[in-house]
Amino acid sequence: VGYTREKKAVTAADIKATGAMMALLRDAMLPNLVQTLENNPCLVHGGPFANIAHGCNSVMATRAALKMANYVVTEAGFGADLGAEKFLNIKCRQAGLAPDAVVLVATIRALKMHGGLAKDELGKVSYEALEKGLANLARHIENLRSFGLPVVVAINRFTTDTEGEVHALEAYCEKLSVPVALCTHWAEGGKGAESLARSVVKLIE
Repeated sequence: VGYTREKKAVTAADIKATGAMMALLRDAMLPNLVQTLENNPCLVHGGPFANIAHGCNSVMATRAALKMANYVVTEAGFGADLGAEKFLNIKCRQAGLAPDAVVLVATIRALKMHGGLAKDELGKVSYEALEKGLANLARHIENLRSFGLPVVVAINRFTTDTEGEVHALEAYCEKLSVPVALCTHWAEGGKGAESLARSVVKLIE
């Protein structure tokens, strides 16, 4: 648990904390069942960041969820080129899991930043930057399709996004033959993601 000034290791036993620590950690291997704000079940277990580990929850949590629900959603953190690749190449491969589809979240702000727009200008309309940034989205879609999985793009809409920008993104996805759903769940909760849920169900059934 630490070191002395003489650089000697201090253990839990040295401070007589072994029993208390074991009591606290007794159930640590069990997934935590929690509720979302709308009373939906959610299993929280593991969840390390993708830049330092595999970026998704534990195999145990996913397997437990698959036994209890008709649909299971797992978040693979960071971009599709990091979290999703690790989820598919590490977790799914090692655990023998086979996802039915992938939801790729995109924001117009991020696409404009990929297109060269400065962070403090992302609230401004720039079809030029958006168009350049769409190449990044296309590569993510291509990468995910290489796993043989169908992809749906979820547009996480910000209040600064204009109708024209949204339509441009939707048209680009249609050009790539990728289903797209406009999402406002950050403001409306589940209602704001209903179109996405329906798109996913349609894709996998």
